[in-house]
Amino acid sequence: MAITATANLGNSRTHEVFATAKKCVALFGAIGLITLATVVVMASTGHATTPFMWIRGVIFPALAPVLLRLAGRAAEGSYKAFDRIRTLSTVMPIAVIAVDLIPGICPAWYAVLQGLSALALVPVAVLTRTKAVATAFPKQ
Repeated sequence: MAITATANLGNSRTHEVFATAKKCVALFGAIGLITLATVVVMASTGHATTPFMWIRGVIFPALAPVLLRLAGRAAEGSYKAFDRIRTLSTVMPIAVIAVDLIPGICPAWYAVLQGLSALALVPVAVLTRTKAVATAFPKQ
């Protein structure tokens, strides 16, 4: 049986970070739902939509509960969850914006909504890298 170190989450700043992270992830999901609803309305009114818009439009709101669960588990002291939420919140905004900048992949309005959704994760990436939070989680 592997022995894992537990996080020292007695610091109130650490609790504040994860409360803020959960709000940012909820915002990510909400903007994702708005984007998906917009795609649905556009398609139902005869405007052009693409498989890319549908697939990405579904994935983001579906990913939000997963990220919320990771943030919750990290707040409870799980290093794995902490590492995953920290990594995903760093990589996702970069990847989303980079893909949206590919000419012709999606309309500008869609890229803006997706970019705003992804940017909601940037504070999570920043906050999970603060000294107070990083020191609360011993390296595994």
